[in-house]
Amino acid sequence: MKKIIAFLLVLVLAVIGTAYYLIQSVRQSANNAINEMVLPYQKSNSAMQTQIAGFLHPTPTIIPDPVTIINEIKSLARLETIQYSVEKVITAQIGQDNLGFLFGDKLLFVAHGLVIAGIDMGKIRPEDLTMVNGVLNVRLPAAEIFIAALDNNKSYVYNRETGLFTQGDRNLETNARQVAEDEIRKAAEADGILNLAQQNAESYLAKFFGALGFPNPVFSK
Repeated sequence: MKKIIAFLLVLVLAVIGTAYYLIQSVRQSANNAINEMVLPYQKSNSAMQTQIAGFLHPTPTIIPDPVTIINEIKSLARLETIQYSVEKVITAQIGQDNLGFLFGDKLLFVAHGLVIAGIDMGKIRPEDLTMVNGVLNVRLPAAEIFIAALDNNKSYVYNRETGLFTQGDRNLETNARQVAEDEIRKAAEADGILNLAQQNAESYLAKFFGALGFPNPVFSK
């Protein structure tokens, strides 16, 4: 009797194991079939999303002209003695009257600029260097700004608002950039960049002339 019960138990377990294996096999086959059916649609959907993204946010193509024209070559003897990094916020707008919400255009431009100043050593003449009682007297040219330009990698339009019936003035950002460059120069000048440039030039040249055997030179403009 016990042998019969054991045999039946083993048979039941075998049947259950076989059924479980068959169920798992059928389930795996079904999943594979579904994946094979869905995969092409997923690939197609992904490709369509990529095309739509490319249409809505196209990547600009920049093609420089292979011909380069060099207009002028000039030798320089500039001694750059100071550099300013300046940030300026510019508001540019047109048509901001009672109908501004219909035809107006307004943008907020954040400008980052670079201002470099120093003295032009090419302006020093032989008569600007004199010896008085064993002391070298040097008449330096006035400090000047060599470069006042925007850093295009850091400058950007923060916000722009256009009226309902206008697409905006294409020259508005250009005008804002021009004003920003001029304002950056003015800000550096107001902060005393030219005085600092002159002082730095005298300090540097004092060490230079001292190394040549002319200690404690006297500078004048």
